[in-house]
Amino acid sequence: MELVMRKDVPEELTWDLSAIYASEEEMYRDAERAEAMSKELEANYKGKLDTPRQINACLEEFRKLYEIVTLVSEYAYLAVEVDYYDGHNKERNDRISLLMSEIFSRLSFIDSEILEQDAAVLESAAAQAGKNRRYLENLLRQKPHRLQPETERVLAALSPTFGAPYQIYNIAKLADMRFPSFTAEGKEYPLGYSLFEDDYEYDARTEVRRAAFHAFSEKIREYENVTAAAYQAQVQLDKTLATLRGFSSVFDSLLFEQKVDISLYHRQIDLIMEKLAPHMKKYARLLQKVHHLDRMTYADLKLPVDPEYDPKVTIEESRRYIEEGLSVLGPEYQAMIREAYRDRWVDFAKNQGKSTGGFCASPYGSHSFILLNWNDRMSDVFTLAHELGHAGHFKACNAAQSIFDTDVSTYFVEAPSTMNELLMAHYLLKTNPDPRFRRWVLSSMVSNTYYHNFVTHLLEAAYQREVYRIIDEGGSVQAETLNRLMKETLERFWGDAVELLPGAELTWMRQPHYYMGLYSYTYSAGLTVATQVCDRIEKEGQSAAEDWKRVLAAGGTGTPVELAAMAGVDITTDKPLLDTIAKIGEMIEEICQLTEELGEA
Repeated sequence: MELVMRKDVPEELTWDLSAIYASEEEMYRDAERAEAMSKELEANYKGKLDTPRQINACLEEFRKLYEIVTLVSEYAYLAVEVDYYDGHNKERNDRISLLMSEIFSRLSFIDSEILEQDAAVLESAAAQAGKNRRYLENLLRQKPHRLQPETERVLAALSPTFGAPYQIYNIAKLADMRFPSFTAEGKEYPLGYSLFEDDYEYDARTEVRRAAFHAFSEKIREYENVTAAAYQAQVQLDKTLATLRGFSSVFDSLLFEQKVDISLYHRQIDLIMEKLAPHMKKYARLLQKVHHLDRMTYADLKLPVDPEYDPKVTIEESRRYIEEGLSVLGPEYQAMIREAYRDRWVDFAKNQGKSTGGFCASPYGSHSFILLNWNDRMSDVFTLAHELGHAGHFKACNAAQSIFDTDVSTYFVEAPSTMNELLMAHYLLKTNPDPRFRRWVLSSMVSNTYYHNFVTHLLEAAYQREVYRIIDEGGSVQAETLNRLMKETLERFWGDAVELLPGAELTWMRQPHYYMGLYSYTYSAGLTVATQVCDRIEKEGQSAAEDWKRVLAAGGTGTPVELAAMAGVDITTDKPLLDTIAKIGEMIEEICQLTEELGEA
């Protein structure tokens, strides 16, 4: 189980970044071209954006530049994410980040000068804009919060430093933390971040699982102060920018880009904390019973209901599962899945210095790139289906929309990914009528799809809300405060159903989402939409699937409310969320009933 270095990973398990650039030299040539284009834009248009024709001519050129810098930035960033020990890649990424900040600082005049024009000029420009129309509309929406041109230029120049808290977090987590081995059941076991999160948390051996949790917690505790300092810098930055731009609160500032009302944000957190908790407590008690645990602890929550029935799945076998499971989305979608495997879109490898968890990057002008750590579990199949949901989403919208219209609200962006998990589960349920198999699929949905999005990330969101409330009131947060807030959040949700072992309070240290604005709550928001649309597809068939594909292609051309409405879901009411919570409760109830029928309760 000891993780290898990146250089020792078989090539077929890695993604192929040559799909973006065949070589580093080619990437640098594009970087130089982008710099030259930015200087040409400045020379040709600065001080001259006073007519609709000039505005749109400038945006046409800027859009071409934006496509290039996206490819350059993603190429440099993705190389770092798979190996934080590689100094060359980190240096290159820093160099590219600095160049990008210079380019966008140089071009900050574009937005500032456009917004200085009379309303009639802007309306005329928007009417003639074509592919630039929504860029102008979004710019007008931002007008009340724009600062003076020189201030905007300085902020753009400082943008690399805005990412410093996240960089510090990742370096501490992925480069500096070296985990010692631990002992359990008289044996010594290696330990690492991904080894713990991808293996030991699911280990059916109670002594091994709890010993791993203890050893893991003790190591990350050594870094709680530096991690807290990085997080404090991030939330203070968010608050400072919110104040500078005239927002009444940091929440309003962070939700502005998501294009949702703050009531949707609070509803997602409050209803789940209140309504879902009783169902999940029942699920926790079931885990304790079927595993004959002396007590139910925080280290036991990731246990599968039936670990002996958790089939091992090879990477090649996963392709067949996913291709068949997502067949309802059509032959083009299936072709994308085959292409992803064939052309190495996915980095399956487990190596030292690689980012934990999973993500999908979809640079405009190339295909998607998916990072995960493959463990030969069916849960990995669901994770890969999830990330392919992002890939399918952006393949559709990148093909249909201008790059200016592919910035989908984070409130909605997790809907296509979680939809794929649900489609996979529904497909599996149809393949085998055996009660034990049905229980396994249902428990996989609860313990993976819904637990991950409606519990793990939702609890992050509830905790994060308390942090920002402190910051909004002029306070600050340190490790002691963050530990207390996380512990209180966990206690409020789990009550006396789960014993919070020492180390549970450190859960805030384990997720990168806190450096991405109000992102954590959007997982449950996306899954709420996906649950309702999946039900439509189950009942209505291909017509509902076609509606969904139209939503995917729409990209950022609609708000979350509008996109959900296109798919037949009204998220302006509580009903979709309450229906989804009730559905989770029904699944847990059926799992309990099946367990009794199987004589295991």
